[in-house]
Amino acid sequence: MGALRQTQSVESKHKLSNTLRNWLPILHSSLSDLPEAMAPFVEANPVVELKNGYEEDFEKKIPKKIISGAVSNSRTEQIEALTIQSRSLFEILDEQLGAPLFPTPISQKIALFVVENLDENGYYEGDTETFCQTHAIESDTFEKVRQRFAHVEPIGIGAKDLAESFLFQLDNAEISDSAYALALKVINNMQEIHSYSSEERFAEVIHVISTFKNPPNIEYQEDSAQIVPDLMIYFNDDNEIEVKLNDAYYPTINIDANYGVEHDFVKEKIKEAKSLVDALDMRKATLYKVGLMIVEYQYDFFCGGQIMPLTLKTLADEFGHNPSTISRAIANKYIACDRGVLAMKEFFTTAIDDDVSNAAIKEYLISLVKEESHAKPLSDMKLLEKIEAKFKVKMVRRTIAKYRKQLNIAGSSERKKLYQLGG
Repeated sequence: MGALRQTQSVESKHKLSNTLRNWLPILHSSLSDLPEAMAPFVEANPVVELKNGYEEDFEKKIPKKIISGAVSNSRTEQIEALTIQSRSLFEILDEQLGAPLFPTPISQKIALFVVENLDENGYYEGDTETFCQTHAIESDTFEKVRQRFAHVEPIGIGAKDLAESFLFQLDNAEISDSAYALALKVINNMQEIHSYSSEERFAEVIHVISTFKNPPNIEYQEDSAQIVPDLMIYFNDDNEIEVKLNDAYYPTINIDANYGVEHDFVKEKIKEAKSLVDALDMRKATLYKVGLMIVEYQYDFFCGGQIMPLTLKTLADEFGHNPSTISRAIANKYIACDRGVLAMKEFFTTAIDDDVSNAAIKEYLISLVKEESHAKPLSDMKLLEKIEAKFKVKMVRRTIAKYRKQLNIAGSSERKKLYQLGG
């Protein structure tokens, strides 16, 4: 009996190693590149036939909950943007840089400058002060013109940060007057979103915010036509969150049973084909489990909140793999949800060094802002100094500014104005 168990163990281990050998390249490839990754295995095996999942329409495979409902138009546009992008974002904006929003030469000049200084997400990051000095324009005039981007399509473009983008979109959303007032508070204080959960209109506010584009140019981002999400995460009709594999978009492996299985060569090829099927199933199971973990740790995000700290090591420990393996596994993988199509890597924090994660730095940054003087808020340079002193790391100011924007924290001058308005 002992010898028999040993033989079974060796056979099982051999089968698993074959599957793993196939699994790694299949796991690491994006869904759109999966047929290409599988091609070497298929070409060397006469009993295998591969049917490409791209032969069917992508939109039909997205759960109706994601592309239907009160915001069906914007969500349908997002799906269409994944399949074909006929006009660039600049072309869309260029058509709007005239009357009625920008009827004068000065307003058109300002509007063009805003468009020319959009970052990769559609946020304005131009040097307003230099532009105004060069063209003898008052900063107040510039800002009034820029605020008209609240009425430019796609809504949210030209905002300075995520909070302002949401405010632009809020002014164009269908929302009750009482919920609108609460939405203003929530958007301006996103890091404390759950402090408003007891408010009467909180559910309506979260529903409306969850429909906003994030980032504002998500429909026009470069290479969006090639993005095919591995997972769909959405709330079903019972208001329960669901994780669904985009398995209908996977290639299908057919094993030809007409070959004579009495030949050793055919037996071996059928065995290899079954290992390939197992590897594809392992990819699905692995990414589905990743999706479940993301929902577990990032549930607040799917309800309209912010992405919480989650390290690759946490995921690696759960799977029993090295973090580098997990990093490659989630590379070029995407999730479709009510808040857009997002890269899986966006749900994870990375390390500044071996002992410090950017999540820890962000948490400390939040605590510094909470405790700062309302009369003299901390500048990014002051925040940088305190963070470097606490964590004994070297960083640059623009990294602090980037983290601040990710956390929806306004700049020091903006925070001072908000403190004054709040009494």
